[in-house]
Amino acid sequence: MFRNFLLVGVGGAVGSMARYGIGFWVNKGLQMPLFPVATFGINIIGSLIIGILFGLSARSQWLQLTGIYLLSSGFCGGFTTFSTFALDNITLMQKGQSVVAILYTGLSVVVGLLLCRVGIWLVS
Repeated sequence: MFRNFLLVGVGGAVGSMARYGIGFWVNKGLQMPLFPVATFGINIIGSLIIGILFGLSARSQWLQLTGIYLLSSGFCGGFTTFSTFALDNITLMQKGQSVVAILYTGLSVVVGLLLCRVGIWLVS
């Protein structure tokens, strides 16, 4: 159990540093873009990475037992939680629960934006 926490922590630290570094580099080069290119890029790259990991996990015992903690929960979780959100939706759709996936997406976006605004309001 402790080993899994350690793997998630190490992967998360690396993912968070990668997110910060990429965001810093992209934003520095673009000088205030009209579209959040860095965040968008990080989110879609994270979605690709977690999709690759999920696809490979069926063929790799190491991924099933160790890599999933280090790379999926850890790195991708630190890099972007959007990747997990994307995988949750794909899993729901693969199970034939497209309505739930649409509801989950809509609620996540609307409630997430609303609560972000509430959070800003609370500390203003």
